[in-house]
Amino acid sequence: MGSVQIVTTILAAAITAVAVWLAVRAVLKMVAVIRLGQPAPDRFSDKVARARTMLVETAGHTRMLKWGVVGAAHWFVMVGFIVLSLLVLEAYFEVVTPTGGLPLIGHWTIFGLATEIITVLGLVGILVLMAIRLRNRPTRLGGRSRFTGSTMWQGYFVEWIVLLVLIFGLLIRGFKVATDHFEYPVWATPVSHAVGAVLPDWSDGASVAALIKIAISMTWLIVISLNVTMGVAWHRFLAFPNIFFKREPAKPAGSGLGALRPMTSQGKPLDFEEADPEKDQFGVAHVEQFSWKGLLDFSTCTECGRCQSQCPAWNTGKPLSPKLLVLSLRDHAYAKAPYLLAGGGKDLTGEEKATQAQLAHLDVLALAEADKPLIGTAEEGGVIDPDVLWSCTTCGACVEQCPVDIEHVDHIVDMRRYQVLIESSFPSEAGVMLRNLENKGNPWGAPQNTREDWTKGLDFEVPRVGEVDDFEYLFWVGCAGAFEDRAKKTTRAVATLLNEAGVKFAILGEGETCSGDPARRIGNEFVFQMLAQQNVETLNEAFEGRDKAKRKIVATCPHCFNTLGNEYGQLGGEFEVVHHTQLLAHLVATGKLTPVQPVDGGVTYHDPCYLGRHNRIFAAPREVLGDAIAGDLTEMPRNSERSFCCGAGGARMWMEEKIGKRINVDRVEEAMATGAKTVAVGCPFCSTMLNDGVNGKGAGEQVEVIDVASVLLRSVKPEQQQGGKETAPVAG
Repeated sequence: MGSVQIVTTILAAAITAVAVWLAVRAVLKMVAVIRLGQPAPDRFSDKVARARTMLVETAGHTRMLKWGVVGAAHWFVMVGFIVLSLLVLEAYFEVVTPTGGLPLIGHWTIFGLATEIITVLGLVGILVLMAIRLRNRPTRLGGRSRFTGSTMWQGYFVEWIVLLVLIFGLLIRGFKVATDHFEYPVWATPVSHAVGAVLPDWSDGASVAALIKIAISMTWLIVISLNVTMGVAWHRFLAFPNIFFKREPAKPAGSGLGALRPMTSQGKPLDFEEADPEKDQFGVAHVEQFSWKGLLDFSTCTECGRCQSQCPAWNTGKPLSPKLLVLSLRDHAYAKAPYLLAGGGKDLTGEEKATQAQLAHLDVLALAEADKPLIGTAEEGGVIDPDVLWSCTTCGACVEQCPVDIEHVDHIVDMRRYQVLIESSFPSEAGVMLRNLENKGNPWGAPQNTREDWTKGLDFEVPRVGEVDDFEYLFWVGCAGAFEDRAKKTTRAVATLLNEAGVKFAILGEGETCSGDPARRIGNEFVFQMLAQQNVETLNEAFEGRDKAKRKIVATCPHCFNTLGNEYGQLGGEFEVVHHTQLLAHLVATGKLTPVQPVDGGVTYHDPCYLGRHNRIFAAPREVLGDAIAGDLTEMPRNSERSFCCGAGGARMWMEEKIGKRINVDRVEEAMATGAKTVAVGCPFCSTMLNDGVNGKGAGEQVEVIDVASVLLRSVKPEQQQGGKETAPVAG
């Protein structure tokens, strides 16, 4: 060992010792903060499925590759980070001797070939990612980049570290080539030999380059250890457990889609018949009341902004960015952590749990953070502004796009639950809707005895459950389908098509009440459970004696479809629920319905969030429309899982849109740009919102918004026109 190697060895050991010590301290702090969250026992089920999903999503990069070039580039960088960590380890042998190498496998040609390929592709990948970040920097795009709000220096820092580590890896090899100490042939490592051809014959070159490579790597570790909220770096470790502990590992997309998590206290579902606000947690009022998985979510955020780029609220000038919401919660959690770890916190009655002695040594900043309300305006010092909380449509675009499976919608609804149930704080116009649900069983406040009025004028009898026992499907009409003028046309169209196809179906009529979707998504879990339990009891009675496979329900509203099929199971209601477009597609495919006259004028289809993204039903409505128009649809740029919300979800249907551009107008402009004369929908909420948008643009005579079922009916029975365009005024 020469004098240079003595120095390089000592320096490498010193910086590594400091970095490892700081990293251990950072990990312990992070674990302590995450453990402050509430229990989540359901996250430990089916470990085999969880492990399989984690490996598929990480190694296969299934979420990232949807983004094409950026996904592929990120995959090469990820593989490079994992595999080339062996070359960082090898550098510790090279600082000791310039001819050193990794024991056992370091001399294998296949190892040299593999690391050469990964190094080159990693270099290409990181350069692509750097170019993408620069091209999309917020200052260049006027503040609407997906990186707006991200901590940009951290992204640049991480990317430059990766680039320099890869470069110095090649320099180490190059110096070994130049000094004729390289063990791999030219065919296996051509780039390394090319670098070596231009480097001097410096015997200590490999050791010095190895020291620099170690110093760069350990500098990265030191910096991220001093910044535990640096998600752009920590996600490469935290993504694995965050994906492993996702809510539903078997789901092909974001596990936070579909059903909402039930309200829990201490990890157990809340029973409202026994719940006590002084003993049980109602929603989330403080950051430590999120589950530990929620705190892990916040810690894992990569600040990539994919959620932000797809969010309908953010894209129309609302204050909500799912990314910024998560980052605010993350920063608040870690800033408040010293206070919580010292024993501080409020009990459910609002009393301080810690003694003055426990809090005496705390930094004033931690105490100030502890005093911040979780939901509050800037003047109140709130962590999350009320306008941010209430801008969410629960469309799920954020969850769909997140590469590390953060469950944004669940967290937003948990905060809403506390605001509604305990603080009674929510947009005033939604109060009318909630009162109507409690008193009338529907959000419009229509009399229950008019729930069957849509059947009037049909040339066939619509059977009721109880009057007939021999039915295959229970037709869940829904509140919109029963009371809202446009939606009633869809209801009649579906009933007519089912009758035409010879499908035996029955309705509940006045026995049906609201599914509870708007109550649950605004945060009023109490009203949801009241309505849902009533419906479950009614449905169980209607299907008495049948197993689940024969407890079939067809629904025209995706919100009802999602609630009945995905959430009623939480309350003892197990049913086989299909959307009407699925059933219609089956009836056409089996020849029970035959389109005879193509609908012309061009048709585009708007994917409802709760049908498409939340429940992955993309093909059925397109199949129905394809048969009805005898051709191809004109797709909007944002379609299928990336469809843009109409603006009505999350109970936003009953809240005035006062900030920024109206979401429905944005979507209507996209639909009109296709040149299609018909905008087909599969949801009564979407129908209302898009019709309002078309009329607001003064295009009601040029563009028609109509349900898929009505399009099919015009093709199957062209003589039965549905009374012209669906431009009736919105009820309520």
